[in-house]
Amino acid sequence: MALTIHPKLLLLIAFTASSFCYGAVHSTNEDSLSPTRDQSITGIEVVNQLSKRHYLDIRLNDELSSRFFDQYLNNLDANRSIFLKQDIDEFEQYRFHLDDSLKRGNLSPGYHIFNRYRQRLTARLETAVKTLSQQIDDFDFSKDEQIKLDRKDSPWPNSSTEAEDLWRKNIKNSVLNLRIAGKETEKIKELLSKRYKNQLSRIKQLNNEDVFQLYINSLTQLYDPHTSYLSPRSSENFNINMSLKLEGIGAVLQREDDHTKVVRLVHAGPADKSGQLQPADRIIGVGQGKTGAIEDVIGWRLDEVVQLIRGKKNTTVRLEIIPVDAKSDVNTKIIHIVRDEVKLEEQSAKKEIIEVLDNKNQLHKVGIIDVPAFYIDFEALRRRDPNYKSTTRDVHRLLNELMEEGVSGIIIDLRDNGGGSLKEANELTGLFIDYGPTVQIRHASERIFREQKLSSTPYYDGPLLVLINRLSASASEIFAGAMQDYQRAIIVGGQSFGKGTVQSLSPLRQGQLKLTESKFYRISGDSTQHRGVVPDINFPRLYNVERVGESALDDALEWDQINSVRHRKYFDIPNVLAGLQKNHTKRTDIDPDFQFLKDQIQFKKENGNKDFVSLNESIRKNKSAHTKQQALTLENKRRKAKGLDLLASIEDLNKDDAEKTEKDKEDQKNKDDNDDIYLSEAGHILVDAIKLFRQEMASNP
Repeated sequence: MALTIHPKLLLLIAFTASSFCYGAVHSTNEDSLSPTRDQSITGIEVVNQLSKRHYLDIRLNDELSSRFFDQYLNNLDANRSIFLKQDIDEFEQYRFHLDDSLKRGNLSPGYHIFNRYRQRLTARLETAVKTLSQQIDDFDFSKDEQIKLDRKDSPWPNSSTEAEDLWRKNIKNSVLNLRIAGKETEKIKELLSKRYKNQLSRIKQLNNEDVFQLYINSLTQLYDPHTSYLSPRSSENFNINMSLKLEGIGAVLQREDDHTKVVRLVHAGPADKSGQLQPADRIIGVGQGKTGAIEDVIGWRLDEVVQLIRGKKNTTVRLEIIPVDAKSDVNTKIIHIVRDEVKLEEQSAKKEIIEVLDNKNQLHKVGIIDVPAFYIDFEALRRRDPNYKSTTRDVHRLLNELMEEGVSGIIIDLRDNGGGSLKEANELTGLFIDYGPTVQIRHASERIFREQKLSSTPYYDGPLLVLINRLSASASEIFAGAMQDYQRAIIVGGQSFGKGTVQSLSPLRQGQLKLTESKFYRISGDSTQHRGVVPDINFPRLYNVERVGESALDDALEWDQINSVRHRKYFDIPNVLAGLQKNHTKRTDIDPDFQFLKDQIQFKKENGNKDFVSLNESIRKNKSAHTKQQALTLENKRRKAKGLDLLASIEDLNKDDAEKTEKDKEDQKNKDDNDDIYLSEAGHILVDAIKLFRQEMASNP
């Protein structure tokens, strides 16, 4: 099985600018952290394994040392608000020497930089706690000033005075967000004071294991985002995630700035079933039970937030989130999720049938097979259990059932399928081709291996469509790519994730190294890495490809090509794409839900990616009101087109959501599943394709 886990899950990302206050640095020996002998030996082991086993032949030299230096500073102070320029000038002595130091097991430069970081941050947070109440009282929200949100390319402050002004603006922005959200001044003081005290406590609790992991991963991530050092504690969490036996909510999380962001939901997990949490939602608070206080988790470490969310089966966790479609960070909501264990049987492929009318009002039955993951029960397979569970076995059974029910064609739904077993991707491909190669794998040694269906056996040869999106990754991309290369299926949806690398775990003196050793290539010779699978027909994108996917990750391996392997072409799909695209465009141009989706995407584009935010309360409130009015206009445009009652205000829609019972929410999720506009349109495309294929075959007997 190819190991896949989001790289930021494995990094200790330190606190960001909105949590910092400036003051004098008081260095004491007892506050300083230093490396252990085991860490020194482990550092040497990491360097050796990277140089000998990583897919890319990257030398740890002065050039990489310079990038290592910059990456470490960025991981500590991404918003360039903790260190002063004088600190950076002092650290410059290390820029071209980190490589030589690490090869000798000398970790002192990394610890020196970190100790300065912790000293400054501790002093600044202590000052923040002492002066917060008075600062808030002194803020003038009628003043016309603004704050730069992303300072990653800005210079470090030249002086304490300049740094203090950055801190003041960050505090003011936090207060303004809470004021607009309706919080009273005393509550704001209480909340922010608690937040900074918590962060102060956490920074004091950091130990040399935390420093070592951050320092080493500042190097490994320069090789690629999936290569990382796992400390003993991180190794334990990684093994729990891979076993899928953890009792929790079934969500993959990552750290993004001050927030904990949802990367994806585990299919059939508690969060997925609830229908309340979505990828790219940000978690800012966690509460235990139905009435427990919501703990503010802004600025917390990822592992600490995960620990709060985890819990015993059948217990409730409450999450305060900023939804992905929120108009601003002040638009939060609280959701309830009952913890449970994600069961293998609930990860299984499932079938359904939809009925599609063609342009002559003839009804067609289309079979859907939803494949949420490429799974296999290896333990049962090793026991030689004849009924062991796997993706291919389940899909084969469902295919036979759908054929007996008289469907005209099949859709394989791979949306949100993050991958899994390479063996299953290969064998699933074999259900739809006569025989032949399925994927090529190039090792760091440049040797190329091929997975394939070796012998001709019965396969489904009817009309086929594969539906993908940005969260379809790894094994999903292998299957979809093979279907596209064989011209066996029409691929529709969104560009896939682009995760085309293979990792392995190796033990170290302390912890483990997860290292990229191989790369996937399609039978056409194209890599699935970085670019992913590009659909034959694109649907409007729900996910911003600049923020979600392999290409959005720093130092991701590039797309490239190797030689193709001979393979059969089952249909001349390029010959029918123009007709399919024409019909698709004609339908979606008049479909209210597709138009609403396109309007929403444009709306987010216009209202996102702001470099600066005003700290004037009147301007911010007017902007918020304007944004809400835009959202209301789009919603009522959709409602009018569908013959629904119009809303008087956007709050009416939010009020309806808030008043729904748990049963209402479950009913709504089921309704949303049935009203899946992507799946419905995929059905129409497949029906169109059936007719065009018949015409093509008739003209080419």
